[in-house]
Amino acid sequence: MTIDLQTLKDVVGGTAVAFRCVTDYQPAGGPGDKIFPPTYEGGKYATEERVDPATGEIRQCVLLDSVQSQANRMELALLEAHRAGTVQIPLLVTRFDQEKLLKKFSVTSLEAPHRVADALFRDSLLDGTIFRESEKGRILDTAEVRNAIGLFGLCPTALIFGLWDSTGPRGGLGCKFQRAVASEIVGYDVVGGKKTGSRIDPAQITLGAGPLYERTSSGDEVPDWTLDEKAGSNKLGKDKKGRPSEANHGNVTPTITEGGFTISRARQTTTLSLAVLRRLRFPLNGVADSNHETDIAARSALAALGLAAGTLARVDTDLRSRCQLFAEQEPVWELLDRPGESPREFELSPEDALKLLAAAIVEAKNAGLPWEGEIELTPSPDLVELVRRSQELANTSGEEED
Repeated sequence: MTIDLQTLKDVVGGTAVAFRCVTDYQPAGGPGDKIFPPTYEGGKYATEERVDPATGEIRQCVLLDSVQSQANRMELALLEAHRAGTVQIPLLVTRFDQEKLLKKFSVTSLEAPHRVADALFRDSLLDGTIFRESEKGRILDTAEVRNAIGLFGLCPTALIFGLWDSTGPRGGLGCKFQRAVASEIVGYDVVGGKKTGSRIDPAQITLGAGPLYERTSSGDEVPDWTLDEKAGSNKLGKDKKGRPSEANHGNVTPTITEGGFTISRARQTTTLSLAVLRRLRFPLNGVADSNHETDIAARSALAALGLAAGTLARVDTDLRSRCQLFAEQEPVWELLDRPGESPREFELSPEDALKLLAAAIVEAKNAGLPWEGEIELTPSPDLVELVRRSQELANTSGEEED
């Protein structure tokens, strides 16, 4: 079956618990090819034991893509669709294109870590007013589960991916919205592998050609190092031995370390909680109570947004270097409705998902719900200066972020 808008409205207005999409993958290089999961603090992989849903046996597993990372990928997939003009999604944009900046860039509410509540928007201006003091920015001060209409129009993705306004004026007491869409990718039956590294210098620079010194005076025509001890200060490197390799010259001795895994399969599990969406209410025109039809229109639009995000993100499964996956089957969305009954199954291509979302947006607008376009902000002078100083420090000293 395919999902049309009426089917979606019936589901949202019914008693179904959630949509679920489970997809199995193999490495793009084929079964048995090594893949590299993300590393966390201390260079560790997130390994754990899990029960294999197919056999009930305990398997050694590794996390290939976390819930947070999957949310970011879904947001970027929606942003790409928005920029391609296939769907219009409310979006905050602050542009760092000031002349004094070394690097120009922009940040949208589909890219910022805290979404619409991010400090980059908090410290930007809307029509000359600090965003959080503007009419649209003050929406965050009163947004809650019983009154989500303002946030629906300003940043609906915050209602499906979750939001905590912890950087706002109320700190930890700021508005919170539970995540409705959750997704992760896990590798099963992992076997640890080895990782090698080496480099052959095409110029054949040797260790004995040094030592290299940190050049005391800089210039446009000389490198940052020198062979002349009189023109330098200290020998290069943390150990102050001045090896040519400290300036990325010379060979690198081959090394072998722990790294990467082979797996029997990878499994991506995405859920869209209809129960979470049903808690949201959307009272029009500042009244105390919401209208049922309006709530259904808003919740259906959010459900369509979540389905589109989960579907679009499955198109690109190149997670990182040496971790590209290929699906073993077309994705199918299951509807978890009545306990004990087999879930209804729905096919949803990326094109159909976008059509469903577009239809749901039209219905929401016809119900009187707000749906903004792009809202362009300007970073405050202090924020621009903070970014400028950070760019210059990074450019001259390689200083890391705090």
